[in-house]
Formats: sequence, structure tokens, C-alpha cells
Amino acid sequence: MKRVYLDYNASAPLRPEARDAMITAMDVAGNPSSVHAEGRAAKGLLERARGQLSEALGADGADIVFTSGATEAAALALAGRELHGADIEHDAVAAWIAPDLPVGDNGRVSLIDPTQSCLQLANSETGIVQELPSNLAVSDMTQAFGKLPVAFNWSGATAALSSAHKLGGPKGIGALILRRGTDLAAQLRGGGQELGRRAGTENIIGAVGFAAAAVAAQRDLSDGVWDRVASLRDLLEEALVDQAKDTIFVGKGSKRLPNTLCLATPGWKGETQVMQMDLAGYAISAGSACSSGKVRASRVLKAMGYTDAVAAGAIRVSLGPDTTKQDVMGFADAWLAQHKKHRARAA
Repeated sequence: MKRVYLDYNASAPLRPEARDAMITAMDVAGNPSSVHAEGRAAKGLLERARGQLSEALGADGADIVFTSGATEAAALALAGRELHGADIEHDAVAAWIAPDLPVGDNGRVSLIDPTQSCLQLANSETGIVQELPSNLAVSDMTQAFGKLPVAFNWSGATAALSSAHKLGGPKGIGALILRRGTDLAAQLRGGGQELGRRAGTENIIGAVGFAAAAVAAQRDLSDGVWDRVASLRDLLEEALVDQAKDTIFVGKGSKRLPNTLCLATPGWKGETQVMQMDLAGYAISAGSACSSGKVRASRVLKAMGYTDAVAAGAIRVSLGPDTTKQDVMGFADAWLAQHKKHRARAA
């Protein structure tokens, strides 16, 4: 059976550009903190990757702090700050904020003081995109980078989170992007790496792969690849909406990530749907990958005002550059067949 991967928001497949760059970097033996020729060669690779990433993410003039992922970047940006946010934020952000900002039924968050607030640019479960205000303290841009034409420098945020594997880079590396001159207390201490903000020998291989993936992702944006993906997402939505009258299509009509479809069927648990689709050869998810496997209703959908029954019946289908029309229509047929069985059992 052919497998079809429709879980790009959890992790995108490694781009060949990233793989090639990483393989080349593996042959560099030096530590970038060493002053000898081998160390300088390693340092050169690291700083070249930093420059490429900065350009690709529209962060020229900002500081790029490499981390082990967006989760560590969130901890580095948010620890000890007591910022405000909404209950639609990713778990990595929600762990550090006061989730007291209101969320409308359209998924949009109302801010009071941007300088004391954290607001994601795009939600990983629903795909709903926010409008970021000026002087926003922190924004999780993990899902937006590489899928939307966004640049850190015009986002209005003082700090932003990013993760390589969401845009086709390797797992295990991310970045905190900071407006230059922003004060930050290191959480990992012991060395002077990353401008004294994150101690430890840098992951050069990961950084090189991250940069190569980001450059390729920006090229895809310029070439209209994600416009094609958006048309496939809309095609899938249209194929399902008329035949699944009891299903709610979350975010339909709102500005969304071009690849994301969130649908919720009350009484049909998301975890069950994920397993049924897995057996049919399709990889999807029930919400954020970091909270999957936990039998609970979607916190994001509940924050938007949906009932427990709706939130527990949500799944996310997220497409990528390699997704085809055959893939999405095959998924539609497989999901609708299971939906019909669910309706029969519930009758």
C-alpha cells in the first residue's frame, strides 16, 4: 500500500538541499570556538548559515540565536517574563504565559498591551493567521515561516520563534530571532556561544541544514508552490463539505495557512479518525503533534468556543509541496467512507 503523508505541520520531510548541505558539513572537524584553521573553518560554516537564515527569514540586522528547536527558543524568550497570551498558543509557549487573552470564534486574539503579550502568527491546528501589532513582545512564527510571505523585520515583533523541521530542515535545531539590542537572560550557561545567550558547542550540521531548507522554502514561495498547495487544500475541503453535513470546517473563510485543513465531527473522536486513516495509508493528526497521543479535546478549539464534543472530534490535514491531486482526492474517498460508517453507527 502506498503511504501518503499529510502531516506537514507536525514535521516536513527533509529537503534534499538540507540533506546535501548537512553531509558536506559533516566533514568539517573543528570546533567553531577554536582559533586554529579547522576551528575557523567550522566558524565560517556556522556564520554563513546564520547569514543565509537571516536573509531567508527577513531578519537582516536582527540577532539569530540557534537553539535545539522552537521549544527551547520559547523558553529562552519567555522564562521569567510573565507575558500574556491566549489559550490557542502551542504548548511550548503556553507553559510560560498567562493564558488570559480572549479569543473570538474566528480564532483571532484580542490584545491589550502588545509589549507585554505573546501572539502566534499562525496556528498549527487550525491554520488561522493573526495580524501582528507593532512592538509585540514575542511571536511564535514556527508554522508561518516557509509557508507565508512573512519577514521578521516587518512583522512588528521584538522576538520570534522558528524550527527547522517545520520547513524541511533537520529535527533538533531551531532559532530565536531578536531585534538587535534586545536584552535576554541566558538559560543555558557555561560558555560564550551565541553572543553569550546560549552556551554549548553549536550544532553546525543542524544550522547548515536549517539555512539550506529556509532558502529552498523561500524559493518555493517565490515560485508559487504554496499557491498550488492552497488550491489542493481548497479542492479537498470542497470534496468533503457537501457530503459531511455534520462536520465543522474550522477556519473556513478565514485567512489560513495555505496547506492546513482542520475539520471536526462531533461524536467521532479525532484519535479514532487518525487510526482509521493510518490503516488506509494516510498520515494525518489530531491537533498539534506535541499534544497528540493524549486523549483530550483540542484546547485550541475550546478556546474558540467550541464544545468538548466538537473539540474532541477534530483532525488536522496538512499538505506540502509534494502533495498531489491524487493524494487529496484519495484521502477524501477514504475519509468519507469512514465517515459514512460513523454515521451508520451513530444512527
